[in-house]
Amino acid sequence: MRIDHVRLLVVNFAECFRFYRDLLGLKVLWGSETDSYASFAEPGRNLPNLALFRRQAMAEALGTLHLPAQVKAQDRAMLIVGVQDVDAVVEHLQAQGIRMVLGPQDFPDWGMRSAYLRDPDGNLIELCGELPKENWSEGLRQAAKQYNQNRDST
Repeated sequence: MRIDHVRLLVVNFAECFRFYRDLLGLKVLWGSETDSYASFAEPGRNLPNLALFRRQAMAEALGTLHLPAQVKAQDRAMLIVGVQDVDAVVEHLQAQGIRMVLGPQDFPDWGMRSAYLRDPDGNLIELCGELPKENWSEGLRQAAKQYNQNRDST
């Protein structure tokens, strides 16, 4: 078994389609902004790693159309987008009018520099890049050392 790709169930299909195609630069493999399904790949790839599907169509298929489409709650999932330069990508997105939830921050306990935004449907997206190991917290360095020892001994 393998995880094939992530499919986001969205209400604002056309806006999300343009967001992932135009702002995040994903390549459209299937569909258009007027469809109810679309799949995307990273530039240079021909296998989908993200798809969009109209939430209403999925609710109709599952018989859950009577349930609320939106609820106020903490985020339950996040799309992770690896980038070479978090600050440069944030600057580019902000120039396109994208509002960040949290601007670029170092997270030494995670070994990452990240920034957070939402797509037009409210899905949380993390832009992340690696921190140099010398900027990791001591706890992360120790955990990585232990993990690598355990992995190497199996």
